[in-house]
Amino acid sequence: MANQPVYKVIFQNGSQVFEVFARQIYQSDMWGFIEVEEFVFGERSQILVDPGEEKLKNEFNGVKRSYIPMQAIIRIDEVDKEGCSKVSSVTPADSNVTSLPFAGLNPGQKGGEE
Repeated sequence: MANQPVYKVIFQNGSQVFEVFARQIYQSDMWGFIEVEEFVFGERSQILVDPGEEKLKNEFNGVKRSYIPMQAIIRIDEVDKEGCSKVSSVTPADSNVTSLPFAGLNPGQKGGEE
């Protein structure tokens, strides 16, 4: 059996950036969403425990499939093997500007027509 590919998905969730690993990723039938399935986390047999990865394990515990809005996706990479999942904060201390999510066009609409 050939090795299944592993994908590293980096996306923004509120004021945090999540970096997770999964085996299945595809465009959802729900317009504007990416489906992520089969999350991959490190083994619990390690002596050192990473609190960021434990937070993500608890966040996605029991989740069969996650729908992530396309505008929240920062990057998707196919990698050779899974790494350590992590959560990062993106709130700059000296900025009070927040970007709004881009909704895009509805299916069937063409730009410039009224």
